[in-house]
Amino acid sequence: MTGCPTFLSAGEAAEFQKTISAADIAAFAEISGDHDPVHVDADFAARTAFGRIIAHGALVMGLLSTTASMISRRSVERGSPGTPVSAGYDRVRFTRPVFAGDALTARYLVEDVDDARGRTRARVEVVNAEGETCLVGTHILSWVRAPE
Repeated sequence: MTGCPTFLSAGEAAEFQKTISAADIAAFAEISGDHDPVHVDADFAARTAFGRIIAHGALVMGLLSTTASMISRRSVERGSPGTPVSAGYDRVRFTRPVFAGDALTARYLVEDVDDARGRTRARVEVVNAEGETCLVGTHILSWVRAPE
């Protein structure tokens, strides 16, 4: 596969803010099928180290999809001939639990652009209102050309 210009530069960033609600956690349990008691059973969760229900890690990570899409749209609006798609997340770490009521900010920072391969690498993180990091990792976007 040949490369594709991304029309992005290292240092470009995107942010998305959302307050996680109890309804979000419950809906994610339904969508994902992950009904682990630490996510859905207040009595059980009260007896854990967390003291209450925690959000699913994948729910928190899902906020980064919005930031990746913001960067993708920017590329397309600037004229990239490829379709940007997620090639995956690397070295994701969940560093702090997220609870209902937590106001989160998902941050996306392009660190490397490789137009020859049609790829970017970005540092991603989710922080709470106190500035505490809840998730950190790396995201790879890949630009796919339509068949000619």
